[in-house]
Amino acid sequence: MAENEREKKGGASFESLSILIGRWRDGTFGEIIDDWRWIFSYSKKYKGAIAFYTFLGVASSSLGLVSSIAGKYLIDIITGYQTDRLPALIVVMIGSALFSLAFNSVISRISARLSIFINKDIQADIFDKIIDAAWMALNGYSTGDIMNRFNTDVETVSSNAINWLPKIVIAVYNFIATFVVIWHYNHIMALIAFASAPIMLLMSKYVVKQQRDYKRKVREMNSKMITFELETFYNFDTIKSFGIADQYGRKMRTWQDLFRDLQLKYNMFTIKTNIFMSLTGLGVQMLAFLYCLWLLWTRTITYGTMTLFLTQRSNLSNAFNNVVSIIPSFLSSSVSAHRIKELVDLPKEVHTPASSELDAYMADGYTVVFDEVDFSYIEESRVITNSDFVARPGEIVALVGPSGEGKTTLIRLILGLIRPQEGHVKIMASNGQFVDANANTRHLFAYVPQGNTLVSGTIAENMRMVKEDATDEEIIEALKVACAWDFIEKMPDQINAVVRERGRGLSEGQAQRVSIARAILRDAPILLLDEATSALDVATERNVLRSIIQQRPNKTCIVTTHRPSVLNMCRRVYRVMDTEVTELDEEESGRMAMDF
Repeated sequence: MAENEREKKGGASFESLSILIGRWRDGTFGEIIDDWRWIFSYSKKYKGAIAFYTFLGVASSSLGLVSSIAGKYLIDIITGYQTDRLPALIVVMIGSALFSLAFNSVISRISARLSIFINKDIQADIFDKIIDAAWMALNGYSTGDIMNRFNTDVETVSSNAINWLPKIVIAVYNFIATFVVIWHYNHIMALIAFASAPIMLLMSKYVVKQQRDYKRKVREMNSKMITFELETFYNFDTIKSFGIADQYGRKMRTWQDLFRDLQLKYNMFTIKTNIFMSLTGLGVQMLAFLYCLWLLWTRTITYGTMTLFLTQRSNLSNAFNNVVSIIPSFLSSSVSAHRIKELVDLPKEVHTPASSELDAYMADGYTVVFDEVDFSYIEESRVITNSDFVARPGEIVALVGPSGEGKTTLIRLILGLIRPQEGHVKIMASNGQFVDANANTRHLFAYVPQGNTLVSGTIAENMRMVKEDATDEEIIEALKVACAWDFIEKMPDQINAVVRERGRGLSEGQAQRVSIARAILRDAPILLLDEATSALDVATERNVLRSIIQQRPNKTCIVTTHRPSVLNMCRRVYRVMDTEVTELDEEESGRMAMDF
């Protein structure tokens, strides 16, 4: 049965060989090599351990052959030949088996350790590069797809990055050594043992296309299912509020049915392929057995030699399959590496080292300036057109306008998450020195986005996201400024109270006040509030904004809002409408506040 399984695996191995040949012919084999160069860039620092792994594998294979040959002579002794060598052969056989067992155990341990280490190395590196990817480039991928690449593909790469080269050396050595042993005793038997290989090779061309298509479809389906699941779990409240849980249950079952049908089709294809491979392996096995019986009948070989032939015939077939079975792993890792590299090679955020020169003027605050800015997410679909804007230290400046007109886009431009196609978004110090907004100016900002941005953990842990070394006293003070301490003080564990994912356990207004307190704790010279006070009552909203300005008189505060109470506190109001940013005069601002 085990032998049949090995024969089945051979089919997939030969299929992958056809892929390699095809890639060589169409000139794309170099892409696979590039993918593996990238993989080896992580594994090269473990080259000493890899070399030791390889040595142990070769030694284990050698001892296995020695044990088999010793077994042949033991059988010959039992059947009446060379009885004087019995003690020595027993020692050799037992010793070889024990050493082989020890070597295999060490190999397994080394392999596991190296795979874990390299998985950690790759994931840590990929995580840093994904975080540093340009906002627009990264948003071209769904969360489910990113998670699938970050976990499944990295695991595939790490499991093969260490093992692949040693497996080649060990498998090739084992195949050659086994073939030489059989050839030494009988040339025809060696050829019979190798007979199933050409048949599998002929089958591979048909099977390879089917397997590639199924693997691709499974990967794509898996990414879509993960995306659906993440979006569903993230939007539980919305789904429950609309009473559409049954609808999502049906969608889930639809995805499951599609995945089930795909798996069953692949399973049926595999069964048919395996039947053919099993019959091929069985035919070769019967041919070898009948040939050995004839040799034994003619007294050409002994019982021990017959046992050696049959055992090593199976081992030779297994060794050959092991040699070729490396190719699917080689290809699979290449595919996964390519998918990971797509994320790694995304355009990076712009970093301007000169931004640090502005830090000396932090106490004076900073002015945010838009200078004839044009921006569009999609070419020829303008979001912001030739627009100017200014917000100075000590001011609260409002951005108003209908939903979807570009207020949040302006916030992203200020943060340097996106960059204008034309014009400049400047961060200007009190001495007139400025830099364009970029990733390195982001430390000058505290930001409260729309929606609930709390994470699972304690309130203190949520607060320390922006200032790891903050004391309990500093956290409490920030909560007081944000008018959040009045309800947190009444909790049994106060700032050590646990909130669940997305702030579950707090009301919308409470979660919003904690988010504002977190921004206050950061105490950055520029504060961005994107509809961040929408869940607060008017009195609390005004108290929070006054406290923020009093905390740091030179703080620049920019808010997007629909609340008239905020507009009345603002130095200037800009309307975002029809892709243009327009400053409103006092009369227009007052009229807009009345309209609200």
